Amino acid sequence: MKDELGKSAELIESSGGVFEIELNGKLIFSKKKLGRFPEEGEILAILKQLR
Repeated sequence: MKDELGKSAELIESSGGVFEIELNGKLIFSKKKLGRFPEEGEILAILKQLR
């Protein structure tokens, strides 16, 4: 992701099956809300849309 968007990511460990991705404090993906993990390339596509 850093090579393609010039951004880096940070993993913050949690528990309870929570998998959420935020950008600048805004929730952009939530496994808890959608009931699934992201598809391959889905997060990158979301980030490109938000550029």
